[in-house]
Amino acid sequence: IGTMGQLPPGAVVLVETVEDVATVQVDDPENLAYATQTTLSVDETASIVAALQARFPSIGGPKKEDICYATTNRQQAVKAIAPKVDALLVLGAPNSSNSKRLVEVAKIHGCQRAQLVQRAADIDWSALDGVATLGITAGASAPEVLVEEVMEAARARYAVTVEELRTAFEDITFKLPKPLLDGGAPSRPVPADA
Repeated sequence: IGTMGQLPPGAVVLVETVEDVATVQVDDPENLAYATQTTLSVDETASIVAALQARFPSIGGPKKEDICYATTNRQQAVKAIAPKVDALLVLGAPNSSNSKRLVEVAKIHGCQRAQLVQRAADIDWSALDGVATLGITAGASAPEVLVEEVMEAARARYAVTVEELRTAFEDITFKLPKPLLDGGAPSRPVPADA
């Protein structure tokens, strides 16, 4: 909605499923490009892009992968852990697309007892009765402190043995914007009400 609102009406057509591709109407099929939401399911996105490319062979796309690397890595980890756990807690906000997607990925890959929670206080521990192996993951923007909070809450209720499953090593760094490098950063913190 945010991206589409930045362009003139009709300049962007929203395609959400492979089925949408079959019925989408465009003015100029030879002058067409796609972009994907950065937090979509990697597998689902690949199917939609393949359908677009089959229907519109000259369609252009991003020069690089536009699914967020953190989202991709977390989805891969959930695919690996889902068949190995009895239940999975995904830490993230209820309006977080990538966190909701992690719950969907877990269910598709063998863990029907996957649920989204914001923090330890939100966990329905009774829903985890009979769970011997609990997976815990977090959406791309969930702070690590929330994972630690849930781990502590689990330790208070159960005998916990932690096994970390890592499917990727994230070592991406981001450069500061040029104005900040040139001394444009404020010398003192800016008050929150400024």
